[in-house]
Amino acid sequence: METDIPPNYSYMVQTINDNSSSAFSDCNSDRSCEFPTASSQSRRLLIACASENSDEFIRQLVLNLDSCSIEEQKQATMEIRLLAKNKPDNRLKIAKAGAISPMVSLISSPDPQLQEYVVTAILNLSLCDENKDLITSLGAIKPLVGALKRGTPTARENAACALLRLAQKEENKVAIGRAGAIPALVNLLEGGAFRGKKDASTALYALCSVRENKVRAVRAGIMKVLVELMADLASNMVDKAACVLSVLVSVGEARRSLVAEGGIPVLVEIVEVGSQRQKEIAVVILLQICEDSVAYRTMVCHEGAIPPLVALSQSGTKRAKQKAETLIELLRQPRSDNGAVRTSEMSA
Repeated sequence: METDIPPNYSYMVQTINDNSSSAFSDCNSDRSCEFPTASSQSRRLLIACASENSDEFIRQLVLNLDSCSIEEQKQATMEIRLLAKNKPDNRLKIAKAGAISPMVSLISSPDPQLQEYVVTAILNLSLCDENKDLITSLGAIKPLVGALKRGTPTARENAACALLRLAQKEENKVAIGRAGAIPALVNLLEGGAFRGKKDASTALYALCSVRENKVRAVRAGIMKVLVELMADLASNMVDKAACVLSVLVSVGEARRSLVAEGGIPVLVEIVEVGSQRQKEIAVVILLQICEDSVAYRTMVCHEGAIPPLVALSQSGTKRAKQKAETLIELLRQPRSDNGAVRTSEMSA
């Protein structure tokens, strides 16, 4: 699957190298193997729909979305999903035929399979930039958050991806956060399968460029989850968790929570034994939390950070070397022994 993370979601805002979109989930569209193979009749119809005479078939599928039969609704949403996945031109045709409004209503279906199909179809339709405003204006954010909270594993993952796509419109980020997406994404990041964790981290990275979403994430307990993911160097989630952390630590509440959850020793360990990319992210985060806090500098020193930082300043990437040198200079500055100063910094 092609990587399609937009440029503004590149790896670590203005801090990390550009070869980073692989840290996150593609969130391009659903994975076909998750759905039943279409019947022979459906295959013929889908082939016909790939031709120039597809409008009538799409109109019939849209009519079937309002059927009294759940089975007809499932079939229609499955075929819309396939059409939107496999032929980009169909995404705009389907939207213009009026499919989005009834599908938004179906997101809240009590039938878990129908909900899964609809969420995935909306994800595929959201890949078309022209559809994003329509999907949002028709009220999709709130039911997508509901699917993210209570859907099947696949529905939750694809709801996270759909919300990510809608969040490419900057004005939607606050609305998505206020609809309750952030705690649900933190839950998916903590308890989902690997793909779910990737999808959740991608969405959180995008949404937490907004300050109020950073605060929501911290209050939802994200720091404990991120520290645990970073501490497991074999989890394949170290880079992703660290990238999300990097956008959160600009907020004082996030820095305090990171320290309280034992994040400093984990970050120092990454600087010592992580991959080159992981070391670079970790040193950037350590620099961010140490810049204005004598107390945190003292804690970083007590964790034995100087030797691995010196090593990184000699053998890391160009940016890692620069950040490591800056952090070493900062850590070697005289530190007050006044306990009151340290206490006030910890609560600042």
